[in-house]
Amino acid sequence: MKLIGIVGTNSDTSTNRKLLLFMKKHFEETVEIDVCEIADILAFDEPDDKKAPHEVQILSDKITNSDGVIIATPEYDHSIPAALKSVLEWLSYTTRPLIDKPVMIVGASHGSLGTSRAQAHLRQILDAPELKARILPGSEFFLGRSLEAFSQANDLLYADKVTELEGDFAEFLSFLKITNEISRQNPEQTETKRQFVWEHIDGGMA
Repeated sequence: MKLIGIVGTNSDTSTNRKLLLFMKKHFEETVEIDVCEIADILAFDEPDDKKAPHEVQILSDKITNSDGVIIATPEYDHSIPAALKSVLEWLSYTTRPLIDKPVMIVGASHGSLGTSRAQAHLRQILDAPELKARILPGSEFFLGRSLEAFSQANDLLYADKVTELEGDFAEFLSFLKITNEISRQNPEQTETKRQFVWEHIDGGMA
């Protein structure tokens, strides 16, 4: 089973990257996780031909060829980073690989509260018609005090959070198998979602 882990920031020092790298190592006997960066993807600028830039196309192809996606997001001003929002805009406007794709959301923050507001906002964004991901319900993994959370070998030091993450990840794998089977049985429904255009909705687009 192959998953894509998206580092939801262009920061070089994000603990969300460390979280994904820990998951890659910790769950390597169960799944393969390809940790993907977004730092080289330029800010969204609506292309006339709706064609994805090279870097976006690479990420899109990886998502399409994966069984599921993990997005690790920081929280900036109660929301997700602009860099992550920009990448999602590229994907929604061009290739739309997240439609019906199982997604798990995780997040690490320097403070004690985790990334609850950013994760809630990300769930709303991923439910947009041009994204329409299948998001793991009910499970929210928040890693607070993340600056002290990892060893130099990138092991997660908080035993309770490791146990929590293992439970959440097991739920995601079950969710992934169920949702992918639904998609396999209804491929025409996924394709119909990919053809969505706002101009076909009464009133059009502002």
